[in-house]
Amino acid sequence: MLVISSENGGIGLPAAMAALRGGGSAVDAVEAGIRCVESNAADHSVGVGGLPNLLGVVEVDASIMEGATLRAGAVAAVRGYEHPISIARQVMERLPYVLLVGEGAELFAAECGFPRARLETDECLAMWREQLQRILSADQYLKLVRREGLIEATDALVEQSKRGHGTTNLIAVDAQGHIAAGVSTSGLGLKYPGRVGDSPLIGAGNYADDRYGAATCTGYGEMAIRAATARSLVLYMKMGMSLVEAGMEAMRDLRHVGVPWPRGMNLIAVDKDGHHWGASSREGNVYLYMTEDMAEPARAPRVHVPLEG
Repeated sequence: MLVISSENGGIGLPAAMAALRGGGSAVDAVEAGIRCVESNAADHSVGVGGLPNLLGVVEVDASIMEGATLRAGAVAAVRGYEHPISIARQVMERLPYVLLVGEGAELFAAECGFPRARLETDECLAMWREQLQRILSADQYLKLVRREGLIEATDALVEQSKRGHGTTNLIAVDAQGHIAAGVSTSGLGLKYPGRVGDSPLIGAGNYADDRYGAATCTGYGEMAIRAATARSLVLYMKMGMSLVEAGMEAMRDLRHVGVPWPRGMNLIAVDKDGHHWGASSREGNVYLYMTEDMAEPARAPRVHVPLEG
């Protein structure tokens, strides 16, 4: 049994492994682990305390995929619910669809009995105001207060490439060898309301197939969407590449994606035999892993794959 995650997912890996040790499925483990991160208000990339959009509202996205059947569920642009990963699982298990967004996803969450929650903490709203006031002119900021000038503000923000962004992702392999993968995020900080990245898009930020392996992404979602990064990595393994070869090729694909900011991507992946691997466009990044015989998660270096130049 195995669970791996982005570094911020370490808070949830013990819960994920506990689910597996208790006889739970890989899907159970993914949900249990990611829920811990979604509840962590100190993490400003996921769930409670996440990064607000231009109007100061936290919108969350998530997806979950089961490798045994290729079933998947996802939600996007959800407001007022703490655990989008759990809503995504219910979409997978209770509806004939894959993706629900916005008001429809919130209606579904209410029907499933999920409690509403305030995701905007005082800390994240203070960060939101400080960033806007630092980056935008006084006139642009006042327009946003009136819910105007969002396109103009977006143009100004593109020039400031160090906006916050982040995501948590987790892949699990259960005692039966089945694989599941999940991703949850509050998306790009100061995004245009309704912007959706790769996290809830199956094939872009998340893909799992028991026959070959699984991959999940964090970084600039527009890049993974356009290169279908998660699915590409798994497809390269289907074509006969090793896990490392497939991961390197999926990362190199991103060099051809033109974006108005410096390219950035991180991924974690496993193959059908339970080997794990991670890569990042930034030097020094790590991911975490835990097996059934470990008391605590361990760190593993991600291979550095430059995307610029």
